[in-house]
Amino acid sequence: MGWHRWQDDDLLLWLKVQPKSSSNAFAEVQGDAIKLRITAAPVDGKANTHLIGWLAKAFGVAKSAVSIESGESQRHKKVRIQAPRRLPPAIAAQLHDRP
Repeated sequence: MGWHRWQDDDLLLWLKVQPKSSSNAFAEVQGDAIKLRITAAPVDGKANTHLIGWLAKAFGVAKSAVSIESGESQRHKKVRIQAPRRLPPAIAAQLHDRP
């Protein structure tokens, strides 16, 4: 299946989130997920809130356009980004299958 899929104008990402990192950044693809490092700790939903805010900024959309569809309490997550306005350089080259 891969770590991403376009569904109309929405981008679905399968992430492996590593909390408590020294910086926020996309890392390598690991199987069917792309690793994402975030600085927030996984306490009281803070990591998910941080993840949504960071992805919204990275893709140029409002926070309300980013949703965690599955894996809210796990490291492996499926995330939907509604109509991203831009693609982060770290993954733009890998998103070659946009219709």
